[in-house]
Amino acid sequence: MTYKSLSPADTEKLGFEFGQNAKSGDIFCLSGELGAGKTVFAQGLARGLGYPGRVTSPTFTLMNIYESGRLPFYHFDLYRMENGLTDLESTGCEDFLYAGGVSLVEWPERAEGFFGNDVTWVEIRATADAAADHREISINRANGYTAETGEI
Repeated sequence: MTYKSLSPADTEKLGFEFGQNAKSGDIFCLSGELGAGKTVFAQGLARGLGYPGRVTSPTFTLMNIYESGRLPFYHFDLYRMENGLTDLESTGCEDFLYAGGVSLVEWPERAEGFFGNDVTWVEIRATADAAADHREISINRANGYTAETGEI
């Protein structure tokens, strides 16, 4: 399913809706260019899980943990990984991915082959009107998720 976002608020709202419906063990793999809105989507997801605080991208720390929502939220950012899959396997992140919370992974393509089919793949792309913050957000869930509409 492809959604059209006309603003960062739309992107956050979509993340919020996914967060409200997320269940224990859900993994979201989120890709897009720098500045596409990945962290905005992550902020919405965290709010949908009930996390009231500030959510930032863990670019320099690999992972942030948010535990005060209805489920723990594990936010990974693989942008700075130099050795991709090898680096990720050595971090012990699987302990968190399968710890009963909700995980969101920015830049999952840096660890190609690590994530299985039972994840939600989210791709955020700027449209031709990128200066106006317009985005297309494609969602593909391999385990059967289907969305009702493409409207936010």
